[in-house]
Amino acid sequence: MNQAIPSDTVDRAAALADGSPTRVIRHARAKVVVATQGSENGLFDPALVGLSLQERLLVAVFACALVPAAALTDDYRARLAAIGTDPALITSVTAGAVPDSVGSRLGAILRFAHTLTTDPVRADKAALLQLKEAGLSTPEIVTLAQLIAFISYQTRVVAGLRAMRQAEVQA
Repeated sequence: MNQAIPSDTVDRAAALADGSPTRVIRHARAKVVVATQGSENGLFDPALVGLSLQERLLVAVFACALVPAAALTDDYRARLAAIGTDPALITSVTAGAVPDSVGSRLGAILRFAHTLTTDPVRADKAALLQLKEAGLSTPEIVTLAQLIAFISYQTRVVAGLRAMRQAEVQA
């Protein structure tokens, strides 16, 4: 009996059709699929204290755009739009830019996301102190680092699955 497995963000971003060989392989390790989506759900839970949902989604769009991971960028961008984020801000972060119009807090968050995504060696004590100076608490900084690490993981999983899917199509 072939039961349909619920689709998640990674399945959608990797364009994995229900029943495709790559999707079946991915879901063979259900606990990894559940843990990945569970991590995403936790990091983007509106009730999470500290960084606002908008800040977290802006970081996700920004980091995905920097990689680039177009399908994930689009997914997170749609979530930002759904919560009423300024379209001009969404356009800027989607282009990989830190707009001058954002405050020091969001500016520091996005600059740190840029550094940790593109040149993690530079995400040193000085970079962390800039977050503190912008008013972020230690728990917020930890959440930010965890979020960026998760996005890095998620973009790599999607890229690998897309490559597998492409090989599947070409076979």
